[in-house]
This record gives sequence, structure tokens and C-alpha cells, in this order.
Amino acid sequence: MPIAEPLDPAQARRIAVVRLHVNGQAHAVAAPTHWTLLELLRYQLGLVGSKQGCDKGDCGACTVLVDGLPTLACLTLAVAAEGRHVETVEGLGVGGEPHPLQRLFAERGAAQCGFCTPGMLMSSAHYLDELGRADAPVIRRADIAAALGGNLCRCTGYTKILEAVEAAAQETCSRAQAIGDGPGGAA
Repeated sequence: MPIAEPLDPAQARRIAVVRLHVNGQAHAVAAPTHWTLLELLRYQLGLVGSKQGCDKGDCGACTVLVDGLPTLACLTLAVAAEGRHVETVEGLGVGGEPHPLQRLFAERGAAQCGFCTPGMLMSSAHYLDELGRADAPVIRRADIAAALGGNLCRCTGYTKILEAVEAAAQETCSRAQAIGDGPGGAA
């Protein structure tokens, strides 16, 4: 086995060990300090569900939840995730069963090419979490659309995505009241 060259001190300062929890598991990952959270997730942890789309924060394909909040992983430095809890699309399901959002996206045809789907699912999961914490939850299409406002889809026209999230909201938050928002809104 060849012996590694000693690390140049200038290069050593450009590497950091990032300690974080991803999908409920603790990790300590060495990564270049210029890497984004998306790069750490994809290239160090092998979690490729979050997509590398625009790398500018425009498309939302890289959306993950950091401490429960939707976060664009392409704009977040990996070192900024130190000590944080990160949830990726791979962590949505429980015990091998898909999350209701994942199931309903499939059942309702809400994904076509699928590239935006992981980010859409994570933003939708945050919406459902917020809805579940509300004292008197109300499901509105306009609220769902606002929750997904940072996620772009080039294929679907959004209608089936909104329908899938609305159905998941009704299923997971039984005490929620559905209120119509006009054409296509909840009944």
C-alpha cells in the first residue's frame, strides 16, 4: 500500500470535518470547505436523491430540510450544516414504506421526468409539518402553491403536484378543513 504524501498545511486548512445528523444518523464527514451541502450529501454520503440542477438557488431541485426548514442545499456551505439535522428525500419514508407524499405523487402522476420531485417532496413535507402543528389547520391550494413557490417543474404544469399534496394533507391531517380557492381548489 503506497504511503500518502503529507498534507500541505494550506490544503489542510481547506478541509473540514463536518458533524451532522442526516436522516436520523450521525455523520462526521471530511469535506473541502468550499463544498456545498449538496456536494457533501451526494459525493460523500452517496445520497443522490437531492438533484443538482441550477446551482444558483433558482430551481429547488436540491431542497432538503435543515432543522425542519426547507433549505437549498446548492447554496448552503457544508460547514454551515455543522451540528444540524438534515433530512433528504431518502429519509422521508419509514421502515421501507413510502411517505404518503411519495405514494400520492406516484398514484396521482405528479412526477413526469422526476428531476424536480425530490425538492417538491421536501417542500411539501415541510408544508404538511406546518399544517400538522396548526391549531385549526386549513388546507388551501393557494397555501400549497406558496409552499412550493421555490420549486420549479418543467414537465407537469403543477396541477397534479398540487392535487397530490392536497390529498396527502387531507390524509395526514384528519382534523384539517379543506377550503376551496376557486377553480381547482379543494371542495
